[in-house]
Amino acid sequence: MPKVVFQDLGLIDYKEAWDYQEKRFDEIIDIKKANRRNNSEDPTTSYLLFCEHPHVYTLGKSGDEKNLLVNEDYLKSRGATFYKINRGGDITYHGPGQIVGYPILDLDNFFTDIHKYLRFLEEAVINTLADYGLKGERSDGETGVWFDVGTDKARKICALGVRSSRWVTMHGLAFNVNCDLSYFGNIIPCGIVDKSVTSMQKELGKEVDIEEVKLKLKEYLVHQFEMTLV
Repeated sequence: MPKVVFQDLGLIDYKEAWDYQEKRFDEIIDIKKANRRNNSEDPTTSYLLFCEHPHVYTLGKSGDEKNLLVNEDYLKSRGATFYKINRGGDITYHGPGQIVGYPILDLDNFFTDIHKYLRFLEEAVINTLADYGLKGERSDGETGVWFDVGTDKARKICALGVRSSRWVTMHGLAFNVNCDLSYFGNIIPCGIVDKSVTSMQKELGKEVDIEEVKLKLKEYLVHQFEMTLV
């Protein structure tokens, strides 16, 4: 089973976490380039990072800035920041009470299939929700985890947005546990205009132990990817 370094970074500034991701990502890429150049097989180290962020909006490289519905002054008044970043997908929100997962994996040690990788992330969230009696689903043509797909009540509880190069991944998932959903009102989440956003707290009608959710999510990711955390 591939060994993966697990780190819970706690509440961390978005840019600080992004820089940390980039550093780990670049280290893996550099080793892979050197292996190819020197016909060597030096091992790479994969990571699974969990964290929460202060209020922040991030726009993926394929996103439309028009999906941010407020100006910079308003963002400041809400204590929020905004970044254009190098993942796929459109705009999303991160904030306290949301589990953000950043798997920085060398998929050469797992499987070289990005679609399978995304489905595995979704499956871990779906299984976590099931432990709380919630039925998470996939929506055809849209990444992430949803409720009541195909109805006018369809709503998203977990967004995905990843970057991959040389089969190394970064960025990842944003899983709404107890976060303030009003912040989603300032954007068109993921550029999707006809569906809403929800959280475990809203669905269950009570605040959820986020540390317990992290533990369950971590266990399902370990099972899904058949990895050993160190």
